[in-house]
Amino acid sequence: MSSSAPSRPAPATGTTAARRSRNAVIALCWGLVLLDGIDTFIYGSVLPKMLGGHSLGLTPDTAGTIGSYSNFGMLLGTILSGMASNWIGRRVTVFTSVVIFTLATLGTGWSHSAGQFGAFRFVCGFGLGALLPIAISYGMEFTSRGRRALATGVIMTAHQTGGAVAPLIALWLVDDHGWRSAFFVSAIPALILLPLAFKLLPESPTNLLTRGRRADAELLAADYGTELPEPKASGTDRLDALKNLFRGGQWSTTLCFWLTSFAGLLLVYGVGQWLPKIMVDLGYDTGDSLLFSTFLNVGGICGMLIAGRTADRIGPRKVVIAWFVLTAVFVYLMGVEMSVGVLYAVVFFAGLLLFSGQTMVYATVGTHHNDEDRPTALGWVSGMGRFGAIFGPWIGGALISAGNADIGFAMYACAALFGAVMMSLAALTIKARTASHA
Repeated sequence: MSSSAPSRPAPATGTTAARRSRNAVIALCWGLVLLDGIDTFIYGSVLPKMLGGHSLGLTPDTAGTIGSYSNFGMLLGTILSGMASNWIGRRVTVFTSVVIFTLATLGTGWSHSAGQFGAFRFVCGFGLGALLPIAISYGMEFTSRGRRALATGVIMTAHQTGGAVAPLIALWLVDDHGWRSAFFVSAIPALILLPLAFKLLPESPTNLLTRGRRADAELLAADYGTELPEPKASGTDRLDALKNLFRGGQWSTTLCFWLTSFAGLLLVYGVGQWLPKIMVDLGYDTGDSLLFSTFLNVGGICGMLIAGRTADRIGPRKVVIAWFVLTAVFVYLMGVEMSVGVLYAVVFFAGLLLFSGQTMVYATVGTHHNDEDRPTALGWVSGMGRFGAIFGPWIGGALISAGNADIGFAMYACAALFGAVMMSLAALTIKARTASHA
């Protein structure tokens, strides 16, 4: 279904208490996604040191393969989490995912072989992937309709904040305490935040409603000033949300969304994992190479806020198309020889566009579907995109092993252009379907 179901405003929508309650939910989601970001990017941050010291016998090929393991775990996590959250509740799904990736991160630090390391990164990826679509769904549900793209961008700034913090953790710890210490320290924030989230994060009112708990849903919606959709008819198929992605000609739009996400996540994880190593191979020192990752992610933080505000004004589809085209330009320039100072600026703008472009893919899908279908739609668009996240690190490792690191950025730029084309086609399919129903 491509539009939100009719809804009734809950009481106290505009009260100060309700706004504060909604903001608290957004803040909790932000904190949880920060954990996701740190654990996602810490691998790429310690990778140059691991490869330089031949830790666990890693080579660029095996390192790229392990990165793909993590992303395959994310693929499974994202696909399953949306449907699972509809059945067992979004709150339980969130907490389970955080526990999984925190324990797996600790296990990664304890690994004594490449096989153990890869297995823990796979499990870690499963938990990381399961969290993200549910956190975005929370943000959209506990935000007014005209600010949903901004809410998505705000929550995703946490992911990029984690990406900016991870290289700093590596710089702080790895030289003196070894690469294992970075994984151990990365798991500590979860031990602090999880009990707080368990106490304060509410269940989704929409989820309560779909599970037949109308009184609880209405009470919670009133407390938080959110809206409740009209309930579906009883006896609804438990896979109905998945089937809605393909009904009524919707399949063509869904396919274009998936391919756009494929291109976006290929960029995010390919560039994110291999940027430090590619820069070392291009002649920059290790310190600069790690700081390039920090600048990339700081740019991503700024881009989330800019893209979110812009998307709420002109529509997220237009932002995705424009951002991906500009991403192609700046990612290509990252491989061009220039002064270090200018390159820092180029990397910053590449990050500003790259990460927020993919985030606005999620905003596009989230606003395209109704409250009940949204977690499943987001889970699947992220899950299908994970094939790009698997391919991106793998192709980077293959190029570096073959001595072709210099063409890596050109390849990633082509992926950005492909994403822009796919979102343009998605817009055309929506327009054609709307015209046929007029």
